[in-house]
Amino acid sequence: MKSKRLEIGQVASFLRDGMTIMYGGFMGNGTPPRIMQAILDSGVKDLTVIGDDAAFSDATKGPEGIGLLVRNKRVKKMITGHIGLNKEAQRQMITGEMEIELCPIGTIAERIRAGGSGLGGVLTPTGVGTSVGDVDQPLTFNGQQINRKPVLNINGRDYLLELPLKADLAVLEAVQADKYGNLVYYTSMRNHNPLMALAAETVIVEAHQIVEVGCIDPDHVMTPGVLVDHIIYPG
Repeated sequence: MKSKRLEIGQVASFLRDGMTIMYGGFMGNGTPPRIMQAILDSGVKDLTVIGDDAAFSDATKGPEGIGLLVRNKRVKKMITGHIGLNKEAQRQMITGEMEIELCPIGTIAERIRAGGSGLGGVLTPTGVGTSVGDVDQPLTFNGQQINRKPVLNINGRDYLLELPLKADLAVLEAVQADKYGNLVYYTSMRNHNPLMALAAETVIVEAHQIVEVGCIDPDHVMTPGVLVDHIIYPG
């Protein structure tokens, strides 16, 4: 079995300006702190990032998570469901320094699932008739350019067509990994992580503990190792 171990200094080799990164977790829990620091240290910029929330802009208030990259102005666009606890993300949105696409969190999860499953989109009633249906750039639907997300009426109920989300890279945090990359998460650390592992070209995981293959009960595996490309060992 080829080793999936990756040194933290090698993360930079997977980064480039303008790429799209999915970051796992909830309010910074499950967002890998050492990988976040490595992304910052690499100097990469103009990132599009996709995740549950913007975490915190002040590490004294909670896990900074993606807030580290936001605070240092490495993010060009964020697709997320919540920025209410990150004052810097709010400031950058208001001033136009960072584009923010706010999307209901459940819809984000399903869009990521669609991206990982090869689906063309997700139909949801959430956001019908609201600004959630707005788009930044015209979409092509049935051969026509439209400025709102398509609305389909099915059995008398309207649904928004939400498009899939995919990424160049997903960076995740796990409480335990075996050497093949089978992963176990803890509580809210889990969140979108299993979905993101399906929807990115490359998946890098930062693990708290590494065990031998076979030590994790198969029923406890939350992300199978076949989806994991590289593992950052505790350090």
